[in-house]
Amino acid sequence: METAQNVKLYVKDYGKGEPVILIHGWPLSNEMWEYQIDFLVENNYRVIAYDRRGFGKSSQPYNGYDYDTLTDDLKEIIEQLQLENVTLVGFSMGGGEVVRYFSRYEGKGVKKAVLISSIIPFLAKTEDNPEGRPKEKGDATAAAIKEDRIGFLDNFGKIFFGINIINKPLSTPLLEYYRNLCALASPRATLKCAESLNNTDFRDELQTIKVPTLIIHGNDDKNVPIEISSEKTAKAIENNTFIVYDGAPHGLFYTAKDKLNKDLLDFLNS
Repeated sequence: METAQNVKLYVKDYGKGEPVILIHGWPLSNEMWEYQIDFLVENNYRVIAYDRRGFGKSSQPYNGYDYDTLTDDLKEIIEQLQLENVTLVGFSMGGGEVVRYFSRYEGKGVKKAVLISSIIPFLAKTEDNPEGRPKEKGDATAAAIKEDRIGFLDNFGKIFFGINIINKPLSTPLLEYYRNLCALASPRATLKCAESLNNTDFRDELQTIKVPTLIIHGNDDKNVPIEISSEKTAKAIENNTFIVYDGAPHGLFYTAKDKLNKDLLDFLNS
């Protein structure tokens, strides 16, 4: 689908029923939702999953990786498919498009929202956000990506899924598959989206979300610690259901896929 001049997004549109839009995390693609798409379609929902610009099979423009532009892409998908009664589901970075869609477009056509392992509301350390992520950490990530992007992704994946000497929640081939999905992203999109997800402040935008919202986060998330993200979000969005996954890492869409699917379906059906 063409969402801007010379920008085409790869979009999957499966099933019938009320629409659910799945927005992937950084630096993955829509394929991360493999274990959710069929499940939701089989439970009578229309599922739309797309690759953010710069990632997966979508166009890789040089610019446009700020949240306003990314959210404009989302708006185009909703409008071109003429969707109503939508549930927006954002994982990690994807939570940004969910929130910005409410503040920028008043949540037009959206009836529910879901934030999973989300970077919302604000990750960066500032004077009024002292427990946030220090700038030096973001700088180190950018340097590592520039030096050896694939090596960075290899290490990132192990933290992402909570892999250590004792815990190996997924096979080595599957871990490599996810790394390869991340490797498809353009190097510039990888860097610029990392800047956006780290430095965009959504705190004042949370009040624009007036629909029922499901918030899910693992309390062993090393990539986006729950204390600086979803715990704050749950206090700021009035009509929310907050579910903490005990011991879950960032990548709980795979490590806790059965529980996640059940919780998603219960919320969609509620």
